[in-house]
Amino acid sequence: MLHPDLLGYVAAFFTTASFVPQVLKTLQTRDTRAISLWMYLLFCTGVALWAVYGILLSAWPIILANGVTLLLALIVLWHKLTET
Repeated sequence: MLHPDLLGYVAAFFTTASFVPQVLKTLQTRDTRAISLWMYLLFCTGVALWAVYGILLSAWPIILANGVTLLLALIVLWHKLTET
């Protein structure tokens, strides 16, 4: 049987890795017109709250996954907010 933390780290890897293509595309093209500002604002808020939740529980899979995901999502959000 899988240890719960191992399962958490595997899930964290896949959900966090899913943001990498969007970040790379945003950095390459600087085009965020098709990206919803509200979705990214809400998503970043939710991910930040998940990270705080993980900190309160001392749950490293939750902390790491949401910390990295928040960083990636903030990169896209920053480009969205500063697009010309």
